[in-house]
Formats: sequence, structure tokens, C-alpha cells
Amino acid sequence: MTKQRNQSESTERIMDAGNADFDPKAILAVMSQGPGVYRMLDKDGEVLYVGKARNLRKRVSNYFRASGLDTKTMALVSHITNIDVTITNSETEALLLEQNLIKKFRPPYNIQLRDDKTYPYIMLTHKDVFPRMAFYRGGRRRDAKLFGPYPSASAVRESLALLQKVFRVRQCEDSYFRNRTRPCLQHQIGRCTAPCVGYISPSDYADDVRDASRFLQGQSNDLIRDMGERMERKSQALEFEQAARLRDRISDLRKIQSQQVVSGDGEDADVLAAVAEGSYHCVHVMIVRGGRVIGSRNHFPKDKLAENAEALLAAFIAQYYLRDETTSSQLIPKEVIISPSLPAKKTLAEALGAACGRKVRLTGNVRGHRAKWRDLAAANAVQALSSHINNRQTLYQRFERLQSDLDLEALPKRIECFDISHTMGESTVGACVVFGHEGAMKTDYRRYNIKDIQGGDDYAAMEQSLKRRYRFLADKAADSGSPAVMPDILLIDGGKGQLSQAVDVLTALRAEADAESERQNTELPILIGIAKGISRRAGQETLFLATEQGFEEIVIPVHSPGLHLLQQVRDEAHRFAITGHRQQRAKTRKKSALEEIPGLGPVRRRELLRYFGGQQEIQRASESDLSRAPGISKKLAAVIYDALHNE
Repeated sequence: MTKQRNQSESTERIMDAGNADFDPKAILAVMSQGPGVYRMLDKDGEVLYVGKARNLRKRVSNYFRASGLDTKTMALVSHITNIDVTITNSETEALLLEQNLIKKFRPPYNIQLRDDKTYPYIMLTHKDVFPRMAFYRGGRRRDAKLFGPYPSASAVRESLALLQKVFRVRQCEDSYFRNRTRPCLQHQIGRCTAPCVGYISPSDYADDVRDASRFLQGQSNDLIRDMGERMERKSQALEFEQAARLRDRISDLRKIQSQQVVSGDGEDADVLAAVAEGSYHCVHVMIVRGGRVIGSRNHFPKDKLAENAEALLAAFIAQYYLRDETTSSQLIPKEVIISPSLPAKKTLAEALGAACGRKVRLTGNVRGHRAKWRDLAAANAVQALSSHINNRQTLYQRFERLQSDLDLEALPKRIECFDISHTMGESTVGACVVFGHEGAMKTDYRRYNIKDIQGGDDYAAMEQSLKRRYRFLADKAADSGSPAVMPDILLIDGGKGQLSQAVDVLTALRAEADAESERQNTELPILIGIAKGISRRAGQETLFLATEQGFEEIVIPVHSPGLHLLQQVRDEAHRFAITGHRQQRAKTRKKSALEEIPGLGPVRRRELLRYFGGQQEIQRASESDLSRAPGISKKLAAVIYDALHNE
């Protein structure tokens, strides 16, 4: 009786915190006891959490028990106003449906993986006489063989550098390869056999490609044995130079093998280790292909409901592998080794197998070299989480020191920084980066392609970036009825000129907001300009603080963590801006000036190029010469001439 009364009191507390009309007992009374998926909804009908269960009624009732709920679960339950249920035929089917719904709704209380990009591969073309190895990211290709996936782009490039050194297979672009008349630098430093100019026969080159492929497939031991036999044959045939190259290649492969834990059977596996400490989580993913560790990656997922490392790892595995049909078939290996072990690993293994169309082993009880992989992944996870926590704590301390350095009443929570990047006024890009107590908030980063200004006008570029950023936030806030998310500190990479643009833009936006909301004196963020000093060295920047009296130069000690925080944010804004500028500039320079001329479509452009033999000749042609080209009228010839000569 007492237990029932406690259960009722707990339910009443939940209803008071959420929606008084919500009665979980009525929903639980008719809920199925079979497998399925449940969705927790808030008062607006938005999905708060998606879960799966072998017994729906038993699992969902746990959220509303009298005691034993942790703070995170209580926070979720306080917002629940309804529960939707989908019954499935099996727990495996429920797991697959759960991941589809998480991907669709992205509920705030489910695990969140920040990086959803496709994984990179090493691509080997097989239609060319002299195949090429290169970095590749994307879907499956019929004209090439893909090795991987690799955990990061740096792991691919490291492997490509190794292949280039040992096997000397070309990695240059096809357009570059076809137009060579003499060997390039890669041949001169012993990284390529120069097939572009015929320094190696197709058959010998094919041997190198085959050896590189076998190495990537994990057949290192068989490859070394075969190369040893070929070396003996070359030596007996008195071909000592080729025998010496094979000897050096065998030596390089032996060194590679000695640097890692390698199995001799060329197996593929992923090794996952999860650790949790308080609200911080880390999952270390180590990728083994062909019995060779090709790289690893740390993930720091946000999971508001993970009670321990086991729950974190189970949620991570499901979301990491069960993204979509194409990704799953490429990403899931034959074996997934885990630490710690999971009670529901059989269900997970069945779901992974159903996603990729083959049997998948999911195990934590392993021996030999696989146990070494597992232990190595676990050690890396512990180390990565420790570093992650220390970095977060150090960053928080930097915010505290910045508060002291600037004599602020409240601790700043959000810093935004703007920077402008261009090359002699070309392809100007504005960038905004955002930092909080947990570090860079990359989902809030923004880039702006600057238009309709005079090239090189940094002040106008800064003004346009700020207007586009904060007018958008103001409009978004007006539509939602909630206040705009503004920074506590707005950092401008530049001096008084750039800082004055920020003051003018935000003052004007504040006046508009005050007029619309009938409120006065909406607070502006703290505005700081950070300009490089005369020596342009780190630590010797000049800081300007915008005040009502004007711009006040402030001095923060060189060794202050507060100054280091501002430098870190400024450097990140500079990196983000210059990366965007280079991408925009590369796009612009790939375009022909002819593509910008109105009325000159691809067919007429092709006819022009054929008629004159190239764009330089078109540039030199007169209007009358242009009008003689097929399909070019006198009127269009005048337009082309004016466009090419800026008249």
C-alpha cells in the first residue's frame, strides 16, 4: 500500500512539473508488453527522447517509478506530456527503427554525435594503363577499388605517403599525368617510377600496383615472402639493381610491421572502448583493416541519460553504424571488439548484420592480438577523456581570468569573433566563430561571402558580415518569440576602424529592437578589438574596449590565461576565415571569364574556343573577329568584347 502511495505521489510531482493533463498510468495500462519503440513528447509535440525496449510497458514504467531516478532522467520526465509507441516484431527491428527515428527527429535527450561526415578511403583506379592511388570521400565507385574506411583524412594521407615511399605508385591528377613531358620532382626523390614519360613498363608498374593492393588488404606476410622469392630470382639473373630495390622494400615493410600489433590473417575489425566520468564521455574507435591498425579517433558524444559506460557504448554503436543503408554496408566490419562488454550485444550484432547484409561478430571476450587491440583502445579512451576534462577545466579557468582582467560583474559564457580574409580584394569572406565554456561551438560557426563592396575594403566587409549575422538572429528571435542569442563578448579581429563598424551595426540593431518591443536600453555585448602590434607577434597585440566615451586601450598581462583565451578565439576565427577564402578563391579561379557573359551558353563557348583555339586568342580578338565565329552575332560579339575588356 505504501509503495502504491509513493508511486502515486511521484506521478503527481511529475505531472506538476510538466503537464497536469498527462496521466502516465492511463497510457501504461494499455501499453503493449512486446518489443517496440517509444517516443517521449513535450507540450508542443516535439520529440524529447526515442527509445526501444523488449517489453515496452516494463521499460516505460521505469521512468515513472517512485524512487531511484537520477537527476537527468527526472529532468526528461518533467517535460513529458505524451508518449507515442510503435510495436515491432522483434527487438532487432525495434533497434533499427529507433535509429531511423533518432536520425529524423534528433531528440535532445538522445546521444548526439557531432561528426556525421562520410569516412575517407584510399582509391585505386583500375581502368587506366597506369592506375592512380588517391584520397577519396563519397559513395561506391565502379571505376575504382576502395580501401578503408579510414578514421580521418590525416590517416589516409599518412597511408598514401607510406605507399608512395614503398611502392612508388603515382598519385598525381590525370590531367597532370597526361601532360607531362619530363619526370616531376616525385620521381627525382624516389617516390614515383615516372610512368608518365615511359620510364617503367606497364607490366612492371602493374606488379607495383598489385603489391600495394595486397599490402592494403592485409596480406603483408604473403607479400614479403613473394617479394623475397622475386629478389632471389632477380639476383640469380644478375639483375642486382632490381634485387636491391626489392630488398629495400622488404626492409620497409618489416619496419612497418614491427611498429604495430599485426595479425597474420589479414582480418578487419573495429575496436571500440567507452569510458564515462560524471557528465563527460569518450568513445575511442580504433580501425583495423587487413590485420593492420590504420588509425583511430576519439568521440566525445553528448548523452544526457547515459548512466554508465555500458549504456553509452550501446547507444553509440547503434547510432555510429546504423546511419543509412549505404554507410552501414561500407562502415561495418566483420567483427566489432568492445570494451566494456554489453548484455545486449546479441541484439546489436543482429541489427548490424541486418544493416550490412552479412554476419557481424560483436564481442568483448577476446585473446591474443585482439585482446591487445582492445586494451590499447581502452587505454586511449581513458587518456583522451582525461585530456578532454583537463582542457574543459582549463578553458573555464581562462573565462574566469578574463572576467577578472576585464573587471566584469558576471562570468562571460559566450564569445563570438569576426575576421575578414581576402587576397588583394579577391573573394572576400567574413567569418564568425563561437566559443563557450566547453570550447569551440562549431555548429554556430558562420561564413559570409562578401558582395557589392569595393575590393579590399575591410571596413565595409566587416559591416556586411555583422549585419547579416545579427539581423538574422534578430529576425529568428522575432519569429520564435524568444530573445536573440547574443554573445557576452564580441571580439573583432582588427583595430578601431573595424571595431567602430561593430559599434554602429549593433547600436542600429538595438534601436530597431527597442522600437519594436517598446523596451529601452537593450544591453549590447562587450565589444573588444584585437589588433596585431608593431612586431605582429603573439602576446604583443593591442586591445581596444568600446565604451560610451570612445575606444579605450586596455592592457592584459602577457602571461594571463584571459589574454590566451582571446588569442585562441582570434586564431580560430582567422583559420576559419582563411579556409573559406581559399575555397572561394579556388572556385572563382576555376571559372572562365566566358562563363560570366550573359547570352553565351556552353555551346557557343565551345564554338568560340574551337574557332580561336583558346581563351587568349579570344581575348586578343576584335569585335569583327568575334562576329565571324559560328553562332556569334554582331550584338553578342560586342557584349563579349565589352565583358573581356571591362568596358
